Amino acid sequence: MSRMMDEIREQPRALRQTFEAEREHAVEFKKFAARHDFRLIVLVARGTSDNAALFGRYLLEITTGIPVSLCAPSIHTIYGARLDFRRALVVGISQSGEGADINFVLKSARRQGAFTACITNEAKSPMTRLVEEVFLVRAGKQRSVAATKTYTGQLLVLYLLAFALSSRIELSAIEEIPGRVRDTLRLAPEIKEIVERYRYMRQCAVVARGLNYANAFEFALKLMETCYVVAERFSSADFLHGPIAIIERDFPVLLFAPPGKTLGGQQKLANRLRGLRAETVAISSPGVALSGLTRVIRVPGKIPEIYTPIPYIVPGQLFAAQLAEVKGIDPDRPRSLQIVTQTL
Repeated sequence: MSRMMDEIREQPRALRQTFEAEREHAVEFKKFAARHDFRLIVLVARGTSDNAALFGRYLLEITTGIPVSLCAPSIHTIYGARLDFRRALVVGISQSGEGADINFVLKSARRQGAFTACITNEAKSPMTRLVEEVFLVRAGKQRSVAATKTYTGQLLVLYLLAFALSSRIELSAIEEIPGRVRDTLRLAPEIKEIVERYRYMRQCAVVARGLNYANAFEFALKLMETCYVVAERFSSADFLHGPIAIIERDFPVLLFAPPGKTLGGQQKLANRLRGLRAETVAISSPGVALSGLTRVIRVPGKIPEIYTPIPYIVPGQLFAAQLAEVKGIDPDRPRSLQIVTQTL
């Protein structure tokens, strides 16, 4: 079994450890945040962590009403811009905590008046020494080049941050997530059967909207990293504004379709894709009516939409890891990649 698959299977334990270790921290930070009127949140990340930040933008704006910006590090590192970060919460997100550009931004933002925090898997990393508040993912050492357990760990900490900054996220609901991931892992044999059909897939589109939009980026990234599939990722709204023109008979489209506010639009898109005779695989829930799709992977349980992103990425992780296997590619040795990538 690959290290990637090992780490996919470690996620229930890693998520449980992270929640138990950071729960009281979130409660204390909630008290701190109540005394500080943050008017802007800025998330700073690269790679898989940037996909987590994209999720954080949706979650935090929906739950807190505070505008959230995804930082472009080159604004600071290349162009040397000086931004006014007074009353801003700036959060760096990094598995390793070693990204030079992310750490540069955090240092600069703190000088410009921000309160700085970080979400990282490495307690002794340079990032933890730069910020005022450290949230730790307890995923254990990442051995796989393709991040899985650290991505879901970052999402879980973002739920804790949303709890600290709002009244719309419940600790009891976050506590259920590790068990939901454990249940979802039982889909592995079903997904292995499905991926056999896509052994020769060289390109595809991954489409989602809302809270699962970040998962479209993450699923696509895993397919590119581990299977060398050219995976384009889209919001379903943007997809209809031009990219749908690439769809022809048997073109693979991977679709996130959770119950909730985005489902109606995803159902309409599924119908459109059926008319175009696309090859479609949806990740959804039991009881959701999706007609005319090639396959539907149903995540177990009745999950409110706001808590679907962590369980919903697990089928994507399994799909990528098992597709790499049937393609004869070692997902632990993706060409031209390493665990820590330094950019500035």
